[in-house]
Amino acid sequence: MQVHLANEAVKVFTRRGHDWTKRFKKVSDDAWHVKASSAIIDGEIVVPATDGTTDFSVLQNELKGKSTKIVLVAFDLLYLNGRDIRKLPLFQRKAELKKIIAGTDVQFSASFEIDGNEMFAHACKIGLEGVISKVRDSVYPVGRSNNWVKKTCAQRETLTIAGFALDEGKWDGMYLGRRKGDDLIYAGKVDHGFDKTSAAELRWRLEPLVRKTQPYAKMIAHKGGRTEAAC
Repeated sequence: MQVHLANEAVKVFTRRGHDWTKRFKKVSDDAWHVKASSAIIDGEIVVPATDGTTDFSVLQNELKGKSTKIVLVAFDLLYLNGRDIRKLPLFQRKAELKKIIAGTDVQFSASFEIDGNEMFAHACKIGLEGVISKVRDSVYPVGRSNNWVKKTCAQRETLTIAGFALDEGKWDGMYLGRRKGDDLIYAGKVDHGFDKTSAAELRWRLEPLVRKTQPYAKMIAHKGGRTEAAC
């Protein structure tokens, strides 16, 4: 996300340039206290947990425009008081960033100059998503750059929602599929990580897609409850 400050007004934009200021009203209110006449701050919006981690599913439920839990974690500064500072070394940009957000509810993303493997192992051990390694004196990148490298703790794959399960009328998870040519191959069932709100929203979105037959190339067996296939 990017937060733009100018003329005592604050705007919050997504990576694709969508104006989400109303959706992230708390973030814009927090950023209004930044000590700069104008600035563009780069960061992530999260819902912090008590153990220091974040929960994406909780964040999804907070995107209603009235959240009091979301926080902007700022990690870079592109413009400051009318100056384009993207060509300055990263450590200088972060030093300026730390100054202007001090005393506000915007959180500063600290850097650690330690062994990368050690940092990555520790991040995974405590349940973080991963780490981003950056060259200390790098300029702000345009597009992908080897100066900024993200490494996640878990390998990720985009799968197709093939169906959902109900157990005695209650949400019991989703069935996933992996595309192989024209076929959809069973890739497993996800039955955790849902709260009441996300489960209800998924069911509302998927029920209109219910079909009588399974979408898999080879049918799977299921026990108990009721399974409704969707694709």
